[in-house]
Amino acid sequence: MTDAKYEDGGEAPLHLVAQDAEDVQVISALVQDAVLPVTEMKHDAKRRRFAMLVNRFRWEDRTEAETVGRAYERVRSVLVIEDVLKVQSHGFDRADKDLVLSLLSISFEPGADGTGRLVLVLAGDGGLALEVEALELRLEDVTRPYRAPSGKVPAHE
Repeated sequence: MTDAKYEDGGEAPLHLVAQDAEDVQVISALVQDAVLPVTEMKHDAKRRRFAMLVNRFRWEDRTEAETVGRAYERVRSVLVIEDVLKVQSHGFDRADKDLVLSLLSISFEPGADGTGRLVLVLAGDGGLALEVEALELRLEDVTRPYRAPSGKVPAHE
C-alpha cells in the first residue's frame, strides 16, 4: 500500500483571477498568512506587472487535514498584479535581503473608470499600495503542497 499523492486527489492547484473587489476578497482569504522573503517581490515597470512568490497556508484544506488527522499544508504560489502604474511600500526595508514578510490581507479601493488601488497589508505595520489602471490579480499554485513547517494553523491576537 502506498500513500496518496496530491495528483490522486480531487483537488487541483489553484488558478484564480480577480477582476472586482469581491473577487479580491476571495484571493485575500486564500493568501492570508502567506510568507515570503522580500527578495521574492518584483515590479516590472516596463511590463506594468508586479509579482510575488509566496508560501501560502492552504486554508481550503484545513478542515480536511483536521478531519483525517494529517499535517497542515503550505504551497508556493505566484500572486501577479497586472496594469500596475505605481508601487509604494512602507513599514519595511526592501533592501534588507534577509527580511521575511507575512501577508495579512489584500483589498481594492476603486477609482474612476476602472482604475484603483490594491492595498496589501503586512504583519508588523508594513504594507504595499499598487495603483492600477484596471484590476487584474491572479493567484496560481506553482508547486505541490508541503507539510507546514510550524505544524500549526496561523493565529492572530
